[in-house]
Amino acid sequence: MNFPLSQSAKAQKATALVVELQSKLTRVLEDVSQGEVFEKVEWLRDEGQHGGGARFVAPAGGFFNRASVNVSHVHYDDLPEKSLASASALSAIVHPNNPHLPSIHVHFSWTEKRNGSGYWRMMADLNPSLPKHENKALFEACLKANAAEHFDEGIAQGNEYFYIPALQRHRGVSHFYLEGFDSGDFENDYKMAENLASEVIQCYKKILQNSLAAYPTFSPEEKQNQIDYHTLYFYQVLTLDKGTTAGILVHNQNDLGVFGSLPAVINGGLLKSWIDKTPAPLNELVANLHNVFNSNGNVAVEDEQKIAFAKILRAFYGHHRNLLTFQN
Repeated sequence: MNFPLSQSAKAQKATALVVELQSKLTRVLEDVSQGEVFEKVEWLRDEGQHGGGARFVAPAGGFFNRASVNVSHVHYDDLPEKSLASASALSAIVHPNNPHLPSIHVHFSWTEKRNGSGYWRMMADLNPSLPKHENKALFEACLKANAAEHFDEGIAQGNEYFYIPALQRHRGVSHFYLEGFDSGDFENDYKMAENLASEVIQCYKKILQNSLAAYPTFSPEEKQNQIDYHTLYFYQVLTLDKGTTAGILVHNQNDLGVFGSLPAVINGGLLKSWIDKTPAPLNELVANLHNVFNSNGNVAVEDEQKIAFAKILRAFYGHHRNLLTFQN
């Protein structure tokens, strides 16, 4: 990375891991797409004084609807008054263009406190617009084999995290999440994160290859099904996902990176129909997000809209800070 890292040996090791995982996932996606080259985009926290990151982004209009593989490393070695010493993370979302190929979200991060304690976050969830039983079974077998005794806990936390109460459904079909994971043995936990993330990446490659071989084409109806599902994804990320909200509220130096998870197109009319289903005052947020598009048809989510979303979230939670405690 083109900035100084934290002086912590644990933070440096965790950063090396997430950079390695970023490279693995990017290579897999470029390989499956038969040669599309991802663009590297870098950003800095406070001009690099407190870290920064880089994301690899799929070219528009190709194999991927949207794909962004992000790594960040922030640290505050020069600010001893901060309780957070450093955080190193891989956060990636992949939305293939073919609706028969499921989306995936993965997040693996190490957070270290000023006193030297720390914990991992490990997330992996499969998000198909056209669910296939065999893909879910393969994905969960991979999780179970590599999370071992932590599998049931991860599934339970994941099912809670990705549930959308207003719509009474989950985002995705398979959800794994370990929050604040610390067994007391950094090396063992590091190895678990490395193995689990690496195997999930290879499992997703197999799912993509199998799905593409079975469903090389798709119909307009299947594409609309994907757009409708992506609207659900959009709704969950912008109204319930605490990781996304925190990324927007803590600073404004990487808004486009934080919103790299958003799909390229959503259904404006479907989003509008969920305003009345959303409890107050969160329904105001959904209404404001819909107003950015000012359309009830299929609408594009581009950089201009993402900047507007960031402003809306900051303004909304500036008035409703208490609602942050209800986010997943």
